[in-house]
Amino acid sequence: MKITWFGHACFLIEGGGLRIVTDPFDASVGYEVPGVRADVVTVSHEHYDHNAVGNVHGNPRVIRQPGEFQLDGVTIKGIPTYHDRSQGKQRGKNTVYVFNLEGMSIAHLGDLGHGLTPDQVKAMGRLDVLLVPVGGTYTIDAQEAVQVVNQLQPRVVIPMHFKTPHSTINIAPVEGFIHNYDRVAKRPYLEMSAPEPGTEMKVILLDYVHSGKAGSSPA
Repeated sequence: MKITWFGHACFLIEGGGLRIVTDPFDASVGYEVPGVRADVVTVSHEHYDHNAVGNVHGNPRVIRQPGEFQLDGVTIKGIPTYHDRSQGKQRGKNTVYVFNLEGMSIAHLGDLGHGLTPDQVKAMGRLDVLLVPVGGTYTIDAQEAVQVVNQLQPRVVIPMHFKTPHSTINIAPVEGFIHNYDRVAKRPYLEMSAPEPGTEMKVILLDYVHSGKAGSSPA
């Protein structure tokens, strides 16, 4: 299983014979729009920086709502949440997606805007990898993200949705989140063939990939 970050909340997850793209954005976000092919695209909510499915090649199946979906042995579960702290009254609904493939479980929180309820934590289950927004303003901020990480107890945490030199969106940089952890690894991508061994949680900062190449880490 391999995870590549294209900036903002957009990742390519490769595993179980499928290529899954999460929350594709349009060019106004500031990152280079990846000319990536996918079998499946997930959309956490209908905002321009998360729903540009037309930029993904390959005639993918698009999943835009909660529910459970089976695709060639890969299970995708959409869990209803909100984009704000007022049950969607300010920014609407948000769908968290949990991908189960190759014996591993990956959660993409989209633009989660609040702490999780016990039922939401239970629905996500044991997580090997958590893709969590940390930039605040439109999502949970760095300290709220730490609390969500503590709720979910994943094996690997990958921050997303934060300010970089490429981003045009007014959100906070990643430093406010990663300074809460003693060790943060930087990698061009995450590749796992089995759940990460050991009991210590790992925080991994992925490089922004553009034109097929990894760029400099933002921190």
